[in-house]
Amino acid sequence: MWSLLQTNLLLFILLYFYFSSAVASSLFPSSCQLQRQFHLNGMHKSGDVILGGLFQVHFFSSVADLSFTSQPQQPTCHGFYELGFRQAQTMAFAIDEINRNSNLLPNVTLGYTLYDNCVTLGIGFRAALSLVSGQEENIILDNRCTGNLPVIGIVGDSSSTHSIAISNVLGLYRVPMVSYFATCSCLTDRQKYPSFFRTIPSDAFQVRAMIQILKHFGWTWAGLLVSDDDYGLHAARSLQSDLSLSGEGCLAYFEILPWDKDMDELRRIVNVMKMSSARVVIVFAHHSRIVNLMEEVVRQNLTGLQWMASEAWTEATVLQTPQLMPYLGGTLGIAIRRGEIPGLREFLLQIRPDLHHNNSYGNSMVRFWEFTFKCRFAPAPTGWVEGRGTLCTGEEDLDHVDSEFLDISNLRPEYNVYKAVYALAYSLDDMLRCKPGRGPFRGHSCATLQTLEPWQLIYYLEMVNFTTPFGDQVSFDENGDVVPIYDVMNWLWLPDGHIKIQTVGEVKRSAFKGEELILDEDKIFWNFESKKPPRSVCSESCPPGTHMVRKKEEPKCCFDCIPCSEGKTTNKSNSLECTSCPEDFWSNPQRDHCVPKKTEFLSYHEPLGICLTATSLLGTFICVIVLGIFFYHRRTPIIRANNSELSFQLLLSLKLCFLCSLLFIGRPRLWTCQLRHAAFGISFVLCVSCILVKTMVVLAVFKASKPGGGTSLKWFGAMQQRGTVLFLTSIQAAICTTWLVSSSPTPHKNTQYHNDKIIYECAVGSTVGFAVLLGYIGMLAFLSFLIAFLVRNLPDSFNEAKLITFSMLIFCAVWVAFVPVYISSPGNYADAVEVFAILASSFGLLVTLFGPKCYIILLRPELNTKKAIMARRNGTQIFYIQ
Repeated sequence: MWSLLQTNLLLFILLYFYFSSAVASSLFPSSCQLQRQFHLNGMHKSGDVILGGLFQVHFFSSVADLSFTSQPQQPTCHGFYELGFRQAQTMAFAIDEINRNSNLLPNVTLGYTLYDNCVTLGIGFRAALSLVSGQEENIILDNRCTGNLPVIGIVGDSSSTHSIAISNVLGLYRVPMVSYFATCSCLTDRQKYPSFFRTIPSDAFQVRAMIQILKHFGWTWAGLLVSDDDYGLHAARSLQSDLSLSGEGCLAYFEILPWDKDMDELRRIVNVMKMSSARVVIVFAHHSRIVNLMEEVVRQNLTGLQWMASEAWTEATVLQTPQLMPYLGGTLGIAIRRGEIPGLREFLLQIRPDLHHNNSYGNSMVRFWEFTFKCRFAPAPTGWVEGRGTLCTGEEDLDHVDSEFLDISNLRPEYNVYKAVYALAYSLDDMLRCKPGRGPFRGHSCATLQTLEPWQLIYYLEMVNFTTPFGDQVSFDENGDVVPIYDVMNWLWLPDGHIKIQTVGEVKRSAFKGEELILDEDKIFWNFESKKPPRSVCSESCPPGTHMVRKKEEPKCCFDCIPCSEGKTTNKSNSLECTSCPEDFWSNPQRDHCVPKKTEFLSYHEPLGICLTATSLLGTFICVIVLGIFFYHRRTPIIRANNSELSFQLLLSLKLCFLCSLLFIGRPRLWTCQLRHAAFGISFVLCVSCILVKTMVVLAVFKASKPGGGTSLKWFGAMQQRGTVLFLTSIQAAICTTWLVSSSPTPHKNTQYHNDKIIYECAVGSTVGFAVLLGYIGMLAFLSFLIAFLVRNLPDSFNEAKLITFSMLIFCAVWVAFVPVYISSPGNYADAVEVFAILASSFGLLVTLFGPKCYIILLRPELNTKKAIMARRNGTQIFYIQ
């Protein structure tokens, strides 16, 4: 915020002094005189069209006393920066190359005016104003201009803060400005900066590239250091926003590096870094800010950090020293796209101060020559010659100097300068090729070289599209940003102590693949004992089967891992919550994936099912045997005396009772669910009906034996007995039909008893229907029991009423006990209880009713005679139905 206030205040002061001269000049009718001229280091070349340039040729500037008791002095620059000078020379080379190209801007000569900004906003702003208005002391008011032409476009500035300030003013007049190094994402605002373009990607893309690298190596916990300027603060804001939106990581700390060498603040920042568990440190700052920080890092011996560098210091040679490599070795950085510029080195070798002295290169060339050859031009400073210093002749050979100035193997900012110049040139060429009557301006007019205005060039600059000799496409989007591409760099610390900055990948955006990160991990040097990427997380990823629970008042990357509850799993790490398994699935013991639930039903393959099946078949087999015995001995008195037809019907119904129990075993299906209860109900009603009729016949025979009771037997003839059994059974059939039609039993997956199991069972559908079915059977059984109980004491050597009474007692006891047990039995045990009740009651009837008869038939044949059966007791003769 303070830097922004300083910028606005400085803009106001500069504009006031600059335009006050214009107001004063209006007082003179015939001519005017410039009140103040800016003294700037510059390079100039005349031409039909002039391009301006702002470059960082000196590091520092000094401002004279501003007490305003004497005439203010102009600031002076010092601390020569040869790479900044090389960038300026690259622009000169590009313009020279364009002038020699007959296919680009034919018959038009480009010129340039390049100024040094000395890394100072005030000087850079003065230079920009000078470029757009000129610096002639006298202006003749005769509709003609003298001196250098105003520029139609500016290449620069390198700093985001400078570009923001300058573009605010130049944008008012729509003068195009193409920066080669300003990356602040704030400059994409077309409303504020309508004439700003750049050949370097925005920090928004650089931030996303950083996040892609973090994601690639699994670094979710990182620290952030930024410089206290527009570049650093906007990058920090963008990084925090993108991390929050993507959810790819969190910031362990966020610190702003001081402008000056504030050791207390630097010590505090390093202590924060030391105490943090984050092993990755992202730095968006210029190398001049990092130098002070690294002094404190070395003092505290803070090692074991993985540094990530922004493009502002990725290739800073001042940090590539043996003293700092134990700390900065292995640094991963984002770098401006490297390019190749054929012919640049030859051009640089041709420059000479004697060829371009004063008029063209001014102090910049002199400073460069003195800096490179460690000499001084005459007149030399006092004491220089006496101190054995050499004098410059201007004939020194640059080719024999080991200078970074001539190393063109790693051209990055220069490559952006080269593209910026060509972007302006191609735009101007497209504009001059406009055919009259087909132009984009009012009335389909075209711009001409004589009437060219800067805003007209912006129209063509927005649509420029060309490919450099290196193969990179250059075009601008709607925000003035170039198609983004960055190189990923790695600081390699060689065993012999040498330092190498190598390219290990690239980050780019394409129309088909979007933003893409390409890394050659085998080339990356890791400054750790393991020689592998470090781990930098606040909390380790939750293992499968657990879910994250955020720690209170801590970033989202810090969490505890809580096991999932039953029935829930996490199928991938870092899941914020456990997911419930599908209905037919359950979580495994580790809670890391869902497994099919165990299916349970009364199966033929399990021991209980096998036992019940065997018992059912055994009962059926016994019924068959008894039926065979009765059929074989059907003419014997004991069979004939006990109503043989009803006995055969009863045996057949018992056989059906035994067999219907098999429908309750096995996987429930729709037809088995519908058939099992219907078959059970009808079979048992048929059985009990036969017993009831038997009991009623016994009662009728007893009454008929008394005087005057012979008429009672006419109601219980063979046809009446069959009809009664059929009628009673048909009532149960009607109940079953109504139940199946209204609310049929269906297969049902029951998870009520066990969450991890599926109990396959038959839902009864209508509880009322099932209750009516059982109630009807119970009513008949109770009626049979009651009648049999009343005639249990009939005088007979073989009274069947006693057997019926006992059998009905067993039958009723079994089914009375069945109801509560059935209701309380879980899952497939309910089916087992019902099968057990069917078998128990069936065996009870079979044994009690037919056991004594089979005993007499097989073991006591002497009792199976008419005499024995026709025995008298108390003078009463018992008549039996044959």
